[in-house]
This record gives sequence, C-alpha cells and structure tokens, in this order.
Amino acid sequence: MPVSLTRPLAPEPYAMLPHVASFELVSEDVRHGEPLPDAVQAPPGGDASPQLSWSGFPAATRSFLVNVFDPDAPGVSGFWHWVLVDVPVTTTSLARGAGAPDGTRVPSGSFHVRGDHGLAGYEGAAPPHGDRPHRYYIAVHALDVERLGVTVGAMPGAVSIEGVRHTLARGVLMGTAQR
Repeated sequence: MPVSLTRPLAPEPYAMLPHVASFELVSEDVRHGEPLPDAVQAPPGGDASPQLSWSGFPAATRSFLVNVFDPDAPGVSGFWHWVLVDVPVTTTSLARGAGAPDGTRVPSGSFHVRGDHGLAGYEGAAPPHGDRPHRYYIAVHALDVERLGVTVGAMPGAVSIEGVRHTLARGVLMGTAQR
C-alpha cells in the first residue's frame, strides 16, 4: 500500500516541550531547512552521522545528549535515527561518522542506544519513496547531570523523556530528505 502524500505534517517536536534556552549548533554537513547531503542519508548515500559543533550552552551544563529524529515518518511516533548519551561537557563537536555503530568514534564515556532501526548508532535519512519531504531534527541537549542514568538497552523515547527532565538548553538543526 503506497504512503499517502496528503497526511498532515507532524508538529515540530521541540515546540511541544517546555521552553528552554537555545545555543548555537552548526554543521559542515547540514544547513538548517535545506536538503540533507547524500553523505548523511541511508544507502545508497554515505550513511554517516553529520559533523556537528556547538557553543554558547549554559555554564551549568554537565553533559550533552545528541539525537536525530524524523517526526514525519509514517507511524504514530516518528522515527529515531540516532541517540548518543552522556557526551562529556568538554566535548563541543563530533566528526562526521561519529555515529558509527561500532561506537569507536564517540567520546569516552558516551554511548549509543538503539534507534528505531533496531541498532545502536546512526542510521541515515530514508523516507519512503514517493512521500513528501521529511524533516530530520538534529538536536544537542545541554543537561544538568553528568550521567543521564539510562543504559545501553534503553529505548530512544525513554531516553528523550529522561533528557527533557534534565535539559537546560538545546541547539537544533533541521534538514530535509525526500526519495
């Protein structure tokens, strides 16, 4: 059954959460509101997590949570493409490919939880063929704790809920993809 091109656009996910301060999040790979490059899309693209850098977060920050979420995925809860937990406060950038599933490119002490694709690590954008453009929200959350208190086996939604409880500020980029 083909995906309907007329379903309503999902709400902007972070607008529905309690308001927090924002800080600068930039990427050599992603330009806010523009199509994602092939390098960060699922195969036949490069399937590499985007390069990210951030600054201007609150002095009280103790760690970061990084995620990539598609609210436009056909389903009731969107699709989590990447969740990186317990990024040390001394880390203010991630190289392209840091989301490699083997976990060798993440900062010491941090870890991936499984995304909705069932694997730990980044999975590139892969909207259904023929669907309208999907929005991919890349967020870095400045947290008030060094450790979020979740385990590698945590589900992305549960990590998000715990993250909301500890978020001081957030940097967000949004790219789009369509097949």
